[in-house]
Amino acid sequence: MRAIEYEDSFVKIAGLIGAEEYVKVARALLNTEDVTDEEIASATGLKINIVRKVLYDMFGKALISGIRVKDEKKGWFVYRWRAKQDHVDNFIENQKKKILDRLHKRLEHEDSTEFYHCGNHQCPRLKFDAAVELFFKCPECKGMLNMVDNTKVKEALRLKIDHITTDIANSRENARAAAASAPAEAEKPKAKAKKKPVAKKAAATKAKKKK
Repeated sequence: MRAIEYEDSFVKIAGLIGAEEYVKVARALLNTEDVTDEEIASATGLKINIVRKVLYDMFGKALISGIRVKDEKKGWFVYRWRAKQDHVDNFIENQKKKILDRLHKRLEHEDSTEFYHCGNHQCPRLKFDAAVELFFKCPECKGMLNMVDNTKVKEALRLKIDHITTDIANSRENARAAAASAPAEAEKPKAKAKKKPVAKKAAATKAKKKK
């Protein structure tokens, strides 16, 4: 396999999903198109079962595609794998949407719940109902439970939500701009070469000479 200098976004995503073996497999997929698990294992030095585990995980996340073909030498069917680099942006956006959903749920929980705490960082926050049952005494340190002002927590959550929402919108806008510019580049009219009326001039010259 030929060595290529990265880091490609496909490799970076692989590194975020898993450990070093994901990065090695991702690089091998970019180095050679339609590669088998055995070829990847040979190129990376990873055990075949590790390579297959990584491939199945990346396939499940729609980051790679696999085709089943017959190995003419061995006589049985094998899978050849290919990186789907055009799916990386979709994968990143989907992950951001999942994070956004969790942040919205957390913010809703913080907005709708009244918390009580003793002030000891090692002790947990308690909801109002639980605090009432304990007569507003911390179950851990027996300290007095007071209502928590979670304004800063909610502000931090809203800020993070705004940041991710803006990031997703910008990514979509960039993708639309790139898609719009691609056909425009392809459809640029080619400069027409000027036709030289050599033949007509030559014919006219011959006609004059005959006269």
